[in-house]
Amino acid sequence: MTVAEDGSLRTPRPDCVSPVGFAVMKQEWRELAYIHFDYDPDVVQALLPPGLEVDTWGGRAWVGLIPFSMRRISFPFTPPVPWLGSFPEINVRTYVIRDGVPGVWFFSLDVNRLLPAFVARLTYRLPYCWGSASNVLDGDRLVTDVRRRWPAGHATARIEVSIGETITDPTPFEHFLTARWGLYSRAGGKKLRYAPVDHPRWELRLLVGGAGAHRTAAPCP
Repeated sequence: MTVAEDGSLRTPRPDCVSPVGFAVMKQEWRELAYIHFDYDPDVVQALLPPGLEVDTWGGRAWVGLIPFSMRRISFPFTPPVPWLGSFPEINVRTYVIRDGVPGVWFFSLDVNRLLPAFVARLTYRLPYCWGSASNVLDGDRLVTDVRRRWPAGHATARIEVSIGETITDPTPFEHFLTARWGLYSRAGGKKLRYAPVDHPRWELRLLVGGAGAHRTAAPCP
């Protein structure tokens, strides 16, 4: 479990404590699955830029493979962007902390829209990749496919999960993995940028059966 600087245990916050007053972007996430793998913290720390510390639970670092459907992207004073504003995404992330502020660090984000991928890399310096991707919910089964084409590499992945019953009382560990109220990205050189995030509490459901994946997407260059 994460330990604060004063030696006390830090309890994850399931609700956003600092709502975003003026959002530079709004979006909806649907058909989403949280699939996590635990690693030695030193292994994950070696992949992070200076200034970020891997956030651990149970003495382990956690890396998430997160497929979902992005919908209705909009910007201040604009309606949702048609077509280009809705697409599947598969991101690979870990959880970090900087100066006591927890957040998300993305290793890769794969989408099937080239323009959003290019713009996100240019403006937010997020490691978006372009290729073919699909994320389909059929009853209680979610099937995701991705094949990367740009900027480099040809990684592919197929993810299949079955969705179970609602989790009525999420544990602190489940909040640790899912309740993240900001993300970190590069801001040029060795500088880091923090972007706050605000959304309603997730309605979590169990994954039943296995989560199958092969040739999991590699980090973007």
